[in-house]
Amino acid sequence: MSKITTHDGTEIFYKDWGSGKPVVFSHGWPLSSDAWEDQMVFLASKGFRAIAHDRRGHGRSSQPWNGNNMDTYADDLAALVNKLDLHDATFIGHSTGGGEVARYIGRHGTQRVAKAVLVGAVPPQMLKTANNPGGLPIEVFDGIRAAVTADRSQFFKDLTVPFYGANRPDAKVSQGLRDSFWLQGMMGGLKNELDCIKEFSETDFTEDLKKFDKPTLIVHGDDDQIVPIADSALLSAKLVKNARLEIYKGAPHGLASTHKDKLNADLLAFLQS
Repeated sequence: MSKITTHDGTEIFYKDWGSGKPVVFSHGWPLSSDAWEDQMVFLASKGFRAIAHDRRGHGRSSQPWNGNNMDTYADDLAALVNKLDLHDATFIGHSTGGGEVARYIGRHGTQRVAKAVLVGAVPPQMLKTANNPGGLPIEVFDGIRAAVTADRSQFFKDLTVPFYGANRPDAKVSQGLRDSFWLQGMMGGLKNELDCIKEFSETDFTEDLKKFDKPTLIVHGDDDQIVPIADSALLSAKLVKNARLEIYKGAPHGLASTHKDKLNADLLAFLQS
């Protein structure tokens, strides 16, 4: 397996498919790089180099006790990008991965960045605070922590319903897709996944988004039951200079799977523009 070792000894697994201009993917919680396979195969077949890693504590990467925070996630991404010596790369992040991309740009700049894409992403901030009155109350995330601690296997199975919009009329969400989510989630470490809840919910990415200075596409479903669009994409589109906002009508949080053909086409068009 392809892996790099970070400064603290953590091994980060990654996939590197195809050749051409690089496209770097960051996945959501509690998943792995497998969540991006539909996009990776499609773009690699269109002449791009598709690269995706498993975040520390997730998938096939190490499960360290420490370092499960957004700054380190961004530094791990930078370590991978530097190791592969990537330039003019498009960075694409879904959900927590969107936060990872934002923090990467906030901490490491855009020297190696050509474009950025945020898909169903958590920025600017999910948690309700005095400065973010439209966010979700801390009790929501405390509930997630409690459920993961009590029985994360069952919680992940239950989470697939709102994640993919399986509770909507006429939804066509296969059991196989839901099983894939569960499998990816169970590959991660419990401690790592618990720590990550705090990171995706409480981190404020406002200042990171203000540092975006490359073409940016923001994609979000207007029926996202995990990261509500009103307090995420709609605000990020105002903070990122000249961002392009694409709203998928009726799409859920897991639109990279449920609306993969549309997303693939939109990503290809953006990459070629």
